[in-house]
This record gives sequence, structure tokens and C-alpha cells, in this order.
Amino acid sequence: MLAGTLQTWIKRHIAVRQRLERICTGYLLFLMVVTTKHSLEEAARFAGLHKSQFSKMLQYHSNVAIYTLESLSKKQAKHVAKALQKCKGLPWKIVLIVDSTLQHRASLHPENAKRFNHGKGFVIGHQWTNIVLILNDMLIPLRPIPFYSQRYCRDHDLAYQTEHALVIDYLRQLDLVDYIGSYDPRDVVVLTDSGYDNKKIETAIATKGWHFIIALGKTRSVKSETLYLTTPKSRQWCPIATFFRHHRRLKWTTIRGMTNGAQAKRMEFRSRDTIGYLRYVGKVQLVCSEPRKRPDGRRKYFACNDMRVTARQIIMGYRLRWAIELFHKAVKQRLGFEEVATSGFNAVMSHVHWVYCAYILLHLSPPGVSAEGKGLGDKQRQLQQVLDNNEKRRVLQRLTQIGGVQRYKDELRQALAAA
Repeated sequence: MLAGTLQTWIKRHIAVRQRLERICTGYLLFLMVVTTKHSLEEAARFAGLHKSQFSKMLQYHSNVAIYTLESLSKKQAKHVAKALQKCKGLPWKIVLIVDSTLQHRASLHPENAKRFNHGKGFVIGHQWTNIVLILNDMLIPLRPIPFYSQRYCRDHDLAYQTEHALVIDYLRQLDLVDYIGSYDPRDVVVLTDSGYDNKKIETAIATKGWHFIIALGKTRSVKSETLYLTTPKSRQWCPIATFFRHHRRLKWTTIRGMTNGAQAKRMEFRSRDTIGYLRYVGKVQLVCSEPRKRPDGRRKYFACNDMRVTARQIIMGYRLRWAIELFHKAVKQRLGFEEVATSGFNAVMSHVHWVYCAYILLHLSPPGVSAEGKGLGDKQRQLQQVLDNNEKRRVLQRLTQIGGVQRYKDELRQALAAA
């Protein structure tokens, strides 16, 4: 049986219709606790409900999951934003990170499944583009962007859009006032890897008055400030890798720092930077960086449209992007992001949004869970301990009642018969 206190706590944080309350809270609590397998059968056994109730909830009520995630994201962001501080000594207070992840599936038969080239061969599954908000070192997942295949769009009468087009529309429509209230756009920085090095994405960010730090592809066209002012706008552009080879006079600067892991280690980079122009975007700071003790093959190039900051701040700011990789790892390993066995994509969409809701709820410190937990796994284990203790108290209370021993034996027989 579920702990009544935890159910009540979850109900206070989500606003769903009364007839869906028990199913939604049961599914969320199941995702939040420690389990070996996140299947509908296990969820039904955990919540004491029939599997078909969860199946119907996922398939036909994806809008409930989407609304609940948006509501939780805004609630948590507003709470954290009451006292915004600068991120790790950097000049920005609000960090947005854009990155995609793949949800593996066993075959191409599920709806909207597609083959993706993931660098090390093809992967079958669904692609999700995640946008996360970091405030005061707290990661808050926003509504993810599902990627629809061309076949899925044809079957459902949807207009096909590339991932970049979807990200551009999302950024244009994203109103941070709904999440954190009034803010200074200069306090916002958007971080992406080279997969989102797109002139329209960069322009969409700059148009909102935000700053960006984007890893550039080696062939991205740039121009020095001097050439930009003295040559025709359509000429003298060159790939950024070639640009820094031609500007060897720029001095290398050593940047030292510490890693963010449990065992902090010293790291050293060397970088060179200059003011330049990014083609079709405008004036930016261009940075070339590489690990000090590694070969040139690991060299990276960055563009930042915030002219106030140093090369060190740009590199240290880009390192904040690692938080979204840890988020992807956590939801896959701890919350069953990939453990969904259904053919309909609506059910997959519901499951993903409920997983992100569970992530937020775990960081809102449920009853009995310490706010100072080291990580998601610690919070899950604490929550599991709360449930185990409640179950022990329930059993002891039952056994001390008149005829309680026999009633408990009957309950065990029924549970074994149902299994």
C-alpha cells in the first residue's frame, strides 16, 4: 500500500482531475522510488491498481502529463528565483542549456521510431531535445521537444520540421517571465554544443536580448574585426579553424580550474581569443581552447555574444553544459526514461513527461527526504526507507488488533494468489 502522507504531498503539487489523482500519484511515486524495473506491471503491483489503468492513462492523457510538467517547472523556478545569485562566480544568473538525447527502442515497429546516426553506428528510438534551466545551481527541466519523423507527420497530418526549426520556435515562444518573474535579459546565457551551431538559433537568442556560448563547427565562417570593417560583407570569410591558424600571433593563455565531480581534480586548458564576426549573426568573441596536455585533435572553438566577459569566463561557462549530460544519465538510470514498452507515441510522450515530473518532485524534498541529499540516488533511497518504515508500522498496527494475525495472513494469501 502507498503511504498516505506521500500521496497527499504529491497531490498538493500536481493539479489533475479527481478521477486521475490516484493513478497519477501512484505512477509518480513508483517512478520516484528505487526499483529494478520500471514496467507497467511493476507500477500496478506497487500501487495496487490494474495495469490497464496505467496503460490508458499514458495513452489517452498525455496533455495532463505535459500540463503537470509545465506547472511543476514554473513552481520550482519561481521558488528558486526569489534570491537569484550568479552562477559559480560568472556574470550570468540564469542559464539555459539545449541538448538532445535518444530514447532507445528495440525495433522500428513502435510509432515514430527512427534510426539515428549517433556517431558510433545507428540507434533505433525516439529523439528528445531537452531545454533545462539552471538557477542557483538547481537544474529544472522544461517541456522537452519531441522529434517527429516524416512518416509520423504524414500519418497524423502534421507539418514536418527539422530539429533546428523546432528549437528556434521553442526559443522564440519561451517567456522566462512565466518561470522567474521580471528579469534582466543580460543575466541570461544559453549554452549549446556544435550540433546547434545555426545562424537562426543564434539570431533567435540574440533577438531576445540573451547571451549565448556556442561551440562552433570547424567550418563555421568567421571574419576578423579589421577585415569586417574594410572588406565587402560577402568576402574574406574563412572557417574558424583556418582563422586561428592564420592568427598565430594571438597569445596562448593558461586557464586552470577544478573538475565538478565527487573527486575534484585539477584541469588545465590553454586558450587564445579575439573579437570577430560570425557570419549572418554579428559581432562576437571567438575563443580557441584545448587541454594543455592533449593533442590538437581535441581543440574546440566557441562564440559568445557577451562582450563583457573574458575567455576564461566563456570556457568556464561552457563547462556548465555538463549538467544536462548528468541529467540525461540520472533520468535513464534512476527514473526509467527508456523503460517504456508501448507502440503508441502518445504513451511514450506521457511517460517522458511524468519522468521529468518525478525528477522535479524528488528535488522538492518529499516528507522524510533530506534537502541536503548528495544526489538523486540518495533521495530515492531515503524515500524508499520512508515507505518501508510506513509499511512496518502498518503491519505492527494490524498485528496488535483483535484478530489481526488472521487478517494479515489472509492479506498475504490474497497477495500471493494475485502474483
